[in-house]
Amino acid sequence: VPLNQLLVETDCPFLAPVPHRGQRNEPAHVVHVARKVAELRQLPLDQIAAQTTRNAQHLFRLPSIGT
Repeated sequence: VPLNQLLVETDCPFLAPVPHRGQRNEPAHVVHVARKVAELRQLPLDQIAAQTTRNAQHLFRLPSIGT
């Protein structure tokens, strides 16, 4: 999937990522998913976070942060 079409999500409320296994999953754990994507793509986490944020804003027609 091209980075400009990628979104990240969690499997809330089930299947919490390591290090939260056995606990209830929550949206705040999405950072663990983004970290894994960054690792697999060999890109900085901040680049993955910024691009997937822009992708979500575009998909859901949300205003850009700071505008």
